[in-house]
Amino acid sequence: MKRPRFGSIYRRGKTWWIKYYSEGKPFYESSEGEKYSDAEKLLEKRRAEIVNGAHSAADARRIKVGDLLDTVLLDYKLNGQDHDWAERVIRKHLRPKFGHIRATKLRREAVEQYVVQRREAGAANATINRALALLRRAFSLGKDAGKIGLVTALPKPLKENNVRKGFLESEHFVELRRALPEAIKPIVTFAYWTGCRKGEILHLQWPHVDLKNRLIRLEPGETKNDEPRIIPLADELYQMLSMQKTVRDQKWPACSWVFFRRGQRVKDFRKAWETACKAAGLIDEAGDPAKLFHDLRRTGVRNLVRAGVPERVAMAISGHKTRSVFDRYNIVSERDLHDAARRLNTFEHRFRPATVTIQLQSHHRLKAERRRLPLSCWFDWCWRRGSNPHAPKGAGF
Repeated sequence: MKRPRFGSIYRRGKTWWIKYYSEGKPFYESSEGEKYSDAEKLLEKRRAEIVNGAHSAADARRIKVGDLLDTVLLDYKLNGQDHDWAERVIRKHLRPKFGHIRATKLRREAVEQYVVQRREAGAANATINRALALLRRAFSLGKDAGKIGLVTALPKPLKENNVRKGFLESEHFVELRRALPEAIKPIVTFAYWTGCRKGEILHLQWPHVDLKNRLIRLEPGETKNDEPRIIPLADELYQMLSMQKTVRDQKWPACSWVFFRRGQRVKDFRKAWETACKAAGLIDEAGDPAKLFHDLRRTGVRNLVRAGVPERVAMAISGHKTRSVFDRYNIVSERDLHDAARRLNTFEHRFRPATVTIQLQSHHRLKAERRRLPLSCWFDWCWRRGSNPHAPKGAGF
């Protein structure tokens, strides 16, 4: 057996072990194999990690993917991000699939297999990409914290082509709200009138609400783009929030949340939304809900523009930072297109000139004029002749 130039290889029972030094500290590690070549390969791998600055301690190699996912959840809490969403994705999808695997043992092929399974289950590319982003974040935080050395190369994000264009017309909104539970009705009303994001709405607290001046103030760090916002309250919003406060003061005075259910913050209402969509007849061919809560955000933006609110002001209310994203939300609906056709018809009937009539002296003159003039000039000549008050009236043109 050839003696290694780096570290040493020895045997414990039937298993070969390696010993090497990093930063003056000795490390002992089992190759988990009965062949000398297994230990040689492992020792060479550790040497390469030390040279490249990617070496981690033996206890770090026992870190599991589940431990890294816990780091993501803690990071979401510390930064005030949507912890509920991240916790749900990790609990339902990532932890059952990868949580038990050692972080150093996770292979790209396993993640690609997960992607295939999610797509076969009907998940959209955007949904899968959000889950993969959490997994990447887990490894990135683990490396920054020194828990792991090398970061597993995960698959590239899938191509997303699911820009949604849904919105709710007024009559559909009324039917949908009527079918929702009492605790959820104020939430959809707020979204319909303001176009705010779901997370911003569910995290509203009473210190944000100024009923006296009919305003809601969101501070920096409480919005997606970390910018403060002031939201004016229309009459229906003001009345709804006044009723919410009255109920809160009478039944749950210690509750600080604007939108609550039995004194606790409303966190999720997907089942109630799906049931209400079906009750309101807002379903697709497969019988599934045809509307998303985020459609209310698009609807709110479109209604602000329809009402004549300057686009810059509408962007400030809805929280859109860039014009490109705002334009995606300011959607043209089929009703808008029909309305454009009706306006065009009105314009035509209002400004269409009276029927142009001309009288030519003779058939020969008509032929002569038409021979001399191009087609565009011919029509222009006829128009001027017809609009001349001194032109003789005669046959219709």
